[in-house]
Amino acid sequence: MLIHPSIDPVAIQLGPVAIHWYGLTYLAAFGLFLWLGWRRLKHPPYARLVHQGVWHTRDIEDILFLGVVGVVLGGRLGYCLFYKPAYYLANPLEILAVWQGGMSFHGGLLGVILAMVWFARSRQRPFLQVMDLVAPCVPTGLAAGRVGNFINGELWGRVADPSLPWAMVFRGAGDLPRHPSQIYQFLLEGVLLFVLLWLYARRERAPGQVAFVFLGGYGVFRFVAEYFREPDAHLGLLALGMSMGQWLCIPMIIGGAVGWWWALSRETPVAERR
Repeated sequence: MLIHPSIDPVAIQLGPVAIHWYGLTYLAAFGLFLWLGWRRLKHPPYARLVHQGVWHTRDIEDILFLGVVGVVLGGRLGYCLFYKPAYYLANPLEILAVWQGGMSFHGGLLGVILAMVWFARSRQRPFLQVMDLVAPCVPTGLAAGRVGNFINGELWGRVADPSLPWAMVFRGAGDLPRHPSQIYQFLLEGVLLFVLLWLYARRERAPGQVAFVFLGGYGVFRFVAEYFREPDAHLGLLALGMSMGQWLCIPMIIGGAVGWWWALSRETPVAERR
């Protein structure tokens, strides 16, 4: 069995200023998004639209800013709504206490979608075109976040067979070996999803197909990873022995599959696209 390494959550201490590893992973996520977003503008159809003056490199910076706002607000509200609705209904002011922890990816996703709706309408860009641009740039940020979870020793996995070579004991989770589910999610939702999506997006697709592949792909990988991740203590496993995360992934999987076929069915010839 492995023991989770005792990593100081503070990466750099400059006098009274403490820079945490988790903050650095967020910084890495933002930097990767910018770099990948600029490269994404070289893919079809965006390279043509940049040449026509429709898209600009500064649009990536604006999308990042709006996306961060959407992630923070949506992630927090989603956690309160999906995971502890009764508690936060009784203590509404604690919704603002983000320093106490509690963020939901699924809520963050809804927040980002709303932010991209605002960007698309304010810049007069097709919404699906915006989402197709953004989708391949997201998984590396998710991967960076899982690295932060592992460093902090949080969101650990379910109890594992002691013979599993990489089974790990996490402080605060008892003495039993567990799956390092943060690493599983890093590999599945982060690295693998990025590689598949980036390769798929290099060719011009029907508007919306790239975004729907992300939606369904994340749903599938997260659904699988949840079998190894310890469910929230106050919820446990829900109906059919599935976690809240798995139940929230089912609409993503269905929506991704249906949306992909819908986008394909309404595809217009390349020559007719702007």
